[in-house]
Amino acid sequence: MDRPGFTASLVAGGVAGVSVDLILFPLDTIKTRLQSPQGFNKAGGFHGIYAGVPSAAIGSFPNAAAFFITYDYVKWFLHTDSSSHLMPVKHMLAASAGEVGIPGLYRGYKSTVLREIPFSLVQFPLWESLKALWSWRQDHVVESWQSAVCGAFAGGFAAVVTTPLDVAKTRIMLAKAGSSTAGGNVLSALHGVWRTQGLPGLFAGVFPRMAAISLGGFIFLGAYDQTHSMLLELGRESP
Repeated sequence: MDRPGFTASLVAGGVAGVSVDLILFPLDTIKTRLQSPQGFNKAGGFHGIYAGVPSAAIGSFPNAAAFFITYDYVKWFLHTDSSSHLMPVKHMLAASAGEVGIPGLYRGYKSTVLREIPFSLVQFPLWESLKALWSWRQDHVVESWQSAVCGAFAGGFAAVVTTPLDVAKTRIMLAKAGSSTAGGNVLSALHGVWRTQGLPGLFAGVFPRMAAISLGGFIFLGAYDQTHSMLLELGRESP
């Protein structure tokens, strides 16, 4: 990847991350409380749903920037013809590499990665495929708002199918220190939810999660495409 492309990915990724966190942080808080084993009201209900927004926004810039630098670099490194049937595989590999770019130093990192990689394996190939299909239908590259719409559909679908992993991650993060769940075993956490709450427990919070991530996909991927395109255009115009 050339230097302008690298810089554009860095800045556009950071801007996208901050944008989506500032707007959607409250919905994620509500979703987490719905998934809490102690129940929504005891977990805090609607109280303080904006607490932690500034720190989340600050932390999201480097994380999102690192993701997109890795994602775009791996796509470039694994360059294949746009008509190749290997394109989805390339996007899956790029998204997976982006998700493990920066290890987290907190309990639940393993479960977070095990949740985010399957999510990205669904979201990003679907996003890229929808953009390619829309581009083909209109005979020109999609605009930023169209990329955002594709991101919303891709994110919503990925959110639904990966909700059980999100529930497991939440249970691990909220488990009492020293308990078996706190050990970070995703399958054990899933089995515990299934045993006590069945299918509804595994998909607890699915609707606010789907709504939040659909909107998040619209903002995140739309903001990324818009900022990335703008920066590349500025780079071409610069002497």
